[in-house]
Parts: sequence; C-alpha cells; structure tokens
Amino acid sequence: MKKRLVIKVGSAVLREENLLAVTRLNNLVDLIAKLKKEKDYEVILVSSGAVAAGNTKLNLDKTQVLNRQALAAIGQPLLMKYYKKRFREHELFCGQMLLVEEDFDSRRRSRNARGVMEILLENNIIPILNENDVIANQELLIGDNDQLAARAAYFFGADLLVILSDIDGLYDSNPRENPNAKMRKTVELIDDSELHMKHTPNSEFATGGIVTKLKAADFVMRRGIPMYLSSGFDLTNVYDFLIEEKHTSGTYFVPQENIRAQDV
Repeated sequence: MKKRLVIKVGSAVLREENLLAVTRLNNLVDLIAKLKKEKDYEVILVSSGAVAAGNTKLNLDKTQVLNRQALAAIGQPLLMKYYKKRFREHELFCGQMLLVEEDFDSRRRSRNARGVMEILLENNIIPILNENDVIANQELLIGDNDQLAARAAYFFGADLLVILSDIDGLYDSNPRENPNAKMRKTVELIDDSELHMKHTPNSEFATGGIVTKLKAADFVMRRGIPMYLSSGFDLTNVYDFLIEEKHTSGTYFVPQENIRAQDV
C-alpha cells in the first residue's frame, strides 16, 4: 500500500513581500514530483498563497475581511495556474478542493470529500486543498491552513503530516529573541500551556507562528499520525527527512499509539 503524505505550505513561504514567491513554489513542486516518482508516495498538498497571488493583480487593504476574500477569489485561479504549469513539466496533473469546517463535521459531506479524494489519488492526480474562504462566513471556516492540514491528514488517512513554514522547527524558546535557543528535534508530548500561548503585537512567533503548528501537531498526534515541521524556504532538511529518511533537522512529533482507529 502506498504511503500517503499531507504537505502544508504556509503563506509566509509563498509570499515575497506582496508578491507570490514563485521560486519557492517551484522548489516545492520539484520536491513533490520527486516524492511521487522516486518514493511512489501519494501526496496531498494544502497550499496557502491565494491572497498573495491576488494581490499581484489588485492592491487592496488586506486588513478588511471582504478585501481578503476578494483577493482570494482573484488569487485562487492564479495560484492553481502556477501549480498546473509546473506540475505539467513533471508530467503530473493537479486538482483543487476547497473545503470548510462542515466538510469534516458532516458525515455525508465528509464521505463525499473522501470519495473525491480517493478518485484523485487513484488516478495519480495531486489534490491541492485550501479553505473556501471566498464566500464562507466565520462560522464555516476552520480558521487557518495548519488546522485544515491536520484535519485532512486524519480524514483522508495520511501516514504523515508535513508542515513547511518560516519556522524551521520547534525550539525551547523563541529563536528570534534568544540566539541560544535549541531546537527540539523530537516531541512526544505537547504541554497544554504551549497550546494557549498568548499573542502580543510584537510576538509574531507565538501567533501566526508556532501555536497553530502545535495545535495541528496535537490534533494528529492524538489520532496516531506523526507530524514533521521544517522550513519551506530551504528544503534541504525536508529532502533529508522524506527522501533520504534521515532526521538531520526540523521537529518530528511522535504519534500516540493504538488510537488511530478510535473515533476521537
């Protein structure tokens, strides 16, 4: 049976100032193509970047919700155009699935989503997932793509969740403030206090940074799925981990055992 991966790439990786970071997107596509051709993995991609892509065509105040939704509407097809073009160079094809919270909470809708996913993977199509945040209201949104990726890993039966970010791993303190911070290469348990770190205006690390990643890790670990967190800017460590099966850097979150089949 083929190994199934969910790879999530964050907007910080795919954004270069107010533009789409095409070079990093290209490197990601090359990685996925290598995983499929050399390791015969099934890969589900959860990709941010629609707002950044939309911003290349229209400059709006992104602090306004409706503006962000409008930019996402413009950016989604542009983002898919980039992915489609690059995957085609590897003789691969991709398809898009836009999801909201209800797609995972409703038995009928989650069954339909699983059915579509299996058809795509069986036919060697790379599914690209994002939240359907163009028209969904706040109650329907999952909130961020880290949580979407965690839910996708569980509901679509992944063997591993990989999160690529501007953070290259989990540290024992904020590496942007403490030059002596040490990376935690392996994590077996996430303390509850780490999941509720408070946001302060000058602490980006603890908001759109590590907290959402830890919540995603906690979600999948409790369901028997491991997670690997590494940098999306330099994919060297990810290549080592996924292609060479060597854990040189990045953080591996160890899954809890014997609970995968339980309804948690």
